[in-house]
Amino acid sequence: MQELIRQMLIELGENPDRDGLRDTPVRVDQAMRFLTSGYSQDVNSVLNNALFDVKYDEMVIVSDIDFFSLCEHHLLPFFGKAHVAYIPNKKVIGLSKIARLVEVFSRRLQVQERLTTQIAEAIEGAIQPQGVGVVVEAQHLCMIMRGVEKQNSRATTSAMLGSFQRQETRMEFLDLIMKQRE
Repeated sequence: MQELIRQMLIELGENPDRDGLRDTPVRVDQAMRFLTSGYSQDVNSVLNNALFDVKYDEMVIVSDIDFFSLCEHHLLPFFGKAHVAYIPNKKVIGLSKIARLVEVFSRRLQVQERLTTQIAEAIEGAIQPQGVGVVVEAQHLCMIMRGVEKQNSRATTSAMLGSFQRQETRMEFLDLIMKQRE
């Protein structure tokens, strides 16, 4: 990858041997590998040893999970917060593992819609809950610093599976994450 980055600098009209750019190919290589480290992580391994049998059937919410990802269309960052909820069906997931799950999928080249769905489907596959709800709010640098250049724009996506497709469950989840902002 370093040679490709060096060549890109040349194509941009830069001198990759000048003082400030000499180590840039190495740094960009390392940064890209970190920012896409989700490809090398297995969801089952991340959730391993954190699935527990519990007699609880009310909504579990982990909200305001910060994430950073790269838009697969422009390789520019998008970032924001994920809100994840589920209603258990005999099993729960360790709370920190939900944040780790968001991290696994956000550390890939992504579109926000797929990221949202992948989080919901991974939880559904791991514990077969009564339902799962995921809301992702993000700012996209491809919209902020290029293209339409709308600095205050945000995109919101949701995935509602199982019991979260019922209006009352969906509204309870959305009301609870909105109340945290008050």
